[in-house]
Amino acid sequence: MSATTTTAAPHQGVMKDLSFLDRWLPAWIIAAMVAGLLLGRFVPGLDTALEAVRIGEVSVPIAIGLLVMMYPVLAKVRYDETHRVAGDKRLLGASLVLNWIVGPALMFALAWIFLPDLPEYRTGLIIVGLARCIAMVLIWNDLACGDREAAAVLVAINSVFQVIAFGALGWFYLQVLPSWLGLPTTSAEFSVWSIVVSVLVFLGIPLVAGFLTRTLGEKARGREWYEGTFLPKLGPWALYGLLFTIVLLFALQGDAITSNPWDVVRIALPLLVYFFLMFGIGLLASRALGLNYAKSTTVAFTAAGNNFELAIAVAIGTFGVTSGQALAGVVGPLIEVPVLVALVYVSLWAGRRLFPHDATVPAR
Repeated sequence: MSATTTTAAPHQGVMKDLSFLDRWLPAWIIAAMVAGLLLGRFVPGLDTALEAVRIGEVSVPIAIGLLVMMYPVLAKVRYDETHRVAGDKRLLGASLVLNWIVGPALMFALAWIFLPDLPEYRTGLIIVGLARCIAMVLIWNDLACGDREAAAVLVAINSVFQVIAFGALGWFYLQVLPSWLGLPTTSAEFSVWSIVVSVLVFLGIPLVAGFLTRTLGEKARGREWYEGTFLPKLGPWALYGLLFTIVLLFALQGDAITSNPWDVVRIALPLLVYFFLMFGIGLLASRALGLNYAKSTTVAFTAAGNNFELAIAVAIGTFGVTSGQALAGVVGPLIEVPVLVALVYVSLWAGRRLFPHDATVPAR
């Protein structure tokens, strides 16, 4: 479902009714990335100013952008329907296996295949692979007409696992597994508190706000008014917040990115392979399990996306703001954002071919 279209069900021809903002989303995202890179490159002291105000390891300006981005999406979720998702063992099982077994293992393999001679970038990519998506995936899932309620539940589960498993998986993939394979190891200390703050800021606040908005709005004016009048006015703010966040993220390391273009290409290649493989595996595996288009799309996007905000925070907190690990984290959204936008269109195209006669496939 489009981030600015709110009343139609996923199968009611959303794409032909996209707003001007949605229709040109890839162009706006590219413009935001370019603007951020230019600001970071040519405005002295901007990165210092952006990082001056923090909550834990989270930059307050970035947190504000993410809150603005996430709140409208979470206000759309029909929370009274989430119980049907929690009881779907196929969906939950597929998501857990893809996110916490397949995803980290695949990124580990790709990092060593593509960057055997660049240990800092390799470590940064492995950290990205451990940071499962809890934020922007809701935007991509919405645009591809995935199951909103399923996405909300899977994001919540990823958030819990993030706090519990991130440090242990970091130790395993940076020290234990390389040691078993006779490869060099990396020592890193992960702050559990930083992870908790990231989850609470990027997901908890907008999740509570979205739940209260829908609950109180429907109670006061009814679902028809809420979805037909209120949400269309609120919806565009999700993309405004997304574009604002992208500008800030790219401004933080604009100088590093523009000064090391070949390094960026080296980091980008395994990321490209990772995103496409994870999405394809997620979509096909879900279809093989008998899930419909909407749920399969949600599983695929939650598997392919990564929480690059958390990965950047961990890399900076552990290795420093100018480290190669931090640069690898910043390249993550540089590649992830346009690739996942492209995968929205791939999902809509593939839906009509892989899921014939499925009522959750959006019309042309």
